[in-house]
Amino acid sequence: MLAVLAAAVAFTAPAPTYWAYVIHPTVARADPSATAARVGLVRGVTPEGETNLVLAYEQQRDQNDRLWVRVPLSTLPNGLKGWVPRVTLGDFHSVRTHLIVDRAGMRAYLLRNGHVVFSTPVGVGRPQWPTPAGQFYVRVRLTHFGDPFYGPIAFGTNARSPWLTDWPEGGVVGIHGTDAPQLLPGRVSHGCIRMPNAAIVRLARLMPLGTPVTIR
Repeated sequence: MLAVLAAAVAFTAPAPTYWAYVIHPTVARADPSATAARVGLVRGVTPEGETNLVLAYEQQRDQNDRLWVRVPLSTLPNGLKGWVPRVTLGDFHSVRTHLIVDRAGMRAYLLRNGHVVFSTPVGVGRPQWPTPAGQFYVRVRLTHFGDPFYGPIAFGTNARSPWLTDWPEGGVVGIHGTDAPQLLPGRVSHGCIRMPNAAIVRLARLMPLGTPVTIR
């Protein structure tokens, strides 16, 4: 069955993705230079109170031989990237997983080394509060929600919505369980991605932090 799904989604095997914890909050700049324009902030703590992490897209040295890393930001508009000094980040870690969320098919797929290892129906944003499309990543994993609305486990991404989402305090596009599985699959959320509780528990065993997320 997974082989059939892999053929259906037709993805290619990705190269490893690298990520690092943010150990010093910093300004992100348009170019790898301390004098380049500011494009955003990279904070040390996420809105959920967890240590922040960022993907590392590339590295480059400036004219003073200072090493910089190009990272995605967590701000609107989605898709912004900036350069931060390498010394503001911790050690690099690698992952070979990739989560794909197909909004039209209302289904999510987790790939490892380009092969589908997990699939589940999902709930996505309603037409007036759509789940944003783009390239994102998993930056937090939470298990301490007291509200059964979120299910047993939830993942926060760096994706943002201009509307309040289902996520606590709004704005962040999360991936979480549900206390209403009968609504899935469907366009039922304010932008977050909902899964059956059994699926989110299984996904948590397979998907590490730093996993890229494609919402299409």
